[in-house]
Amino acid sequence: MPLLSINHKTVYRYARPVAFGEHRIMLLPRDSHDLRVLKSDLVIDPQPMSLRWIHDVFGNSVAIATFDERAQTLSFTSMATVEHNPAEEFALTPDDPAYFYPFLYDDEEFPDLQQFITPQYGDPNGELSHWARGFLEADGPTRTFNILSGMTHGIREAFTYRKRHAHGTQHPLDTLSTGSGTCRDYALFMIEALRRLGIAARFVSGYLFIPGDRAHGYVGGGSTHAWVQVYLPSAGWIEFDPTNGIVGIRDLILPGDMKELMNKVTEAKKAAEANLIARREETAAMRSQANTAKLLESNPTLMRLRELEVLARIASAGKLNVMWGENG
Repeated sequence: MPLLSINHKTVYRYARPVAFGEHRIMLLPRDSHDLRVLKSDLVIDPQPMSLRWIHDVFGNSVAIATFDERAQTLSFTSMATVEHNPAEEFALTPDDPAYFYPFLYDDEEFPDLQQFITPQYGDPNGELSHWARGFLEADGPTRTFNILSGMTHGIREAFTYRKRHAHGTQHPLDTLSTGSGTCRDYALFMIEALRRLGIAARFVSGYLFIPGDRAHGYVGGGSTHAWVQVYLPSAGWIEFDPTNGIVGIRDLILPGDMKELMNKVTEAKKAAEANLIARREETAAMRSQANTAKLLESNPTLMRLRELEVLARIASAGKLNVMWGENG
């Protein structure tokens, strides 16, 4: 169980002293079965007027800092010591339901996974789909591991890594056409390719550990790093880093176990949907009562039948309570 030290520093520099708005800092790794946070510290310069910690909707620890003075620089230094216990090398056995592709997700899991299976970017000419299908066997089922490993190593070997300081990620088709990108571009590209095969995949950011004996083979270290998580039946969420050809959690420091976080979002969504259904049922019942009242008002015969129905119920009860006045 190796101990790792994470030192993350972000510095903003300005041409003249400026006032700072509220800052939200999300740099603390999350505890899980394979990662324990033993010690952490956060240093902010200039010192904020107030600093408080909250848990966001996903359960992440978030520091919220507010400032009351101007400055030309603003720096955040997060230091953490973690105990990393990565699982053994990922592998599927012939008994696993996802050993061969195509495979089916469980009916109970599919609603929660649907958002990770649905592509988010357009592919009007099918170029991305064509690239993804290139990892399938032409004459029969394909081992799922071969698809995932093939994509992971294929991107690393065929694409050119380049640092890009522009905001956000580039379109997956731009990554494909240029054959280049940064770690977040590679992750998004692989996610969209897998989703076109119906495989659940999502974006993860964290840190890359660079061992001394393999430093020459890894890129994207020294700052936050992005990779892919793929969900497989019976195996759960598995890490794939197309930037460095890493399969499994080895040398990747996650911000935490995200399955629980997404379950919270799904539960909230289901609760909102259930509430909406209940409101619709109440509205339908009220509308039905209003329609019945209008119908009785316009039809004296139906009104008399309703009165007789009520009297029959009273008679069958054998008891009638009559309340008079405000206090009975």
